[in-house]
Amino acid sequence: MQFQFADTEDFEPYTLSLPAGEPIPLVCDSPHSGAIYPQDFHSCLPISVLRSGEDTYVDELWRAIPLVGGSLVAANFPRSYIDPNREIDDIDLDMLAEPWTSRVHPTEKTRLGHGLIWKVARGQPMYDRKLEVAEVENRIATYHQPYHAELGRRIDQMHERFGGVWHLNLHSMPANSYEILEIESDHPLADFVLGDRDGVTCDPALVPVIEEFLVGRGYTVARNDPFKGVALIARLGRPDENRHSLQIEVNRKLYMNEETYEKSAGFAALQESLSLLSARVAEFVRERL
Repeated sequence: MQFQFADTEDFEPYTLSLPAGEPIPLVCDSPHSGAIYPQDFHSCLPISVLRSGEDTYVDELWRAIPLVGGSLVAANFPRSYIDPNREIDDIDLDMLAEPWTSRVHPTEKTRLGHGLIWKVARGQPMYDRKLEVAEVENRIATYHQPYHAELGRRIDQMHERFGGVWHLNLHSMPANSYEILEIESDHPLADFVLGDRDGVTCDPALVPVIEEFLVGRGYTVARNDPFKGVALIARLGRPDENRHSLQIEVNRKLYMNEETYEKSAGFAALQESLSLLSARVAEFVRERL
């Protein structure tokens, strides 16, 4: 998706790409590739900083998902406005101008300033004001909840039809992710990070299939380091019910300039690799049916 300011107050919160042919129970989502900025955002930061929260072009990188029989749900709104990979109680009360209407459960993401509503971007305060409860509630009702409803609906439909479903939660990660997360590491960030919350959200047979494919293409791969997966795969990944959810992070340095947000020379090669990977995952899913 190309970056744009919303020219109306209302726009669709997500784009749904359905299977081009016979469907398989593969449902993918890109919760952070949204690049339409709502008129009521009113952040004090320039757009060049706000865009650092985007998983820019991730939906485009994975465009082959529908071609192999899967579905792809992609957010249209930016995560810096409201993050669909957070629960609605992951809120920093210090950001609000008045008391919240229910209990909150802020996580480590909120401590880092990246909860449901972002407090900082690139270390800079997002707002020069306190947020009204009504505007946060509107963001939840207008964007967050419809996104979750559509993704959940697609997953439930596939599970009911096939008796099982495989979900890929698709992301990109900044090249300096360890620094952002305040993690000291003795090794560089991998090209890909596969997150299954340390083995609890996904069929363990799928992870090595993806890892071996990527390594065979010349990429480095890590598991759960430093990204294990957050709200979406924690909620959706229930292997005991034959509901499998895996997060895939790709290093932005492979395909884009993180300062200008322009595609780099590596974009086409990475897109081709992910198209071939999509076909391999589809083959795996068919084998499991």
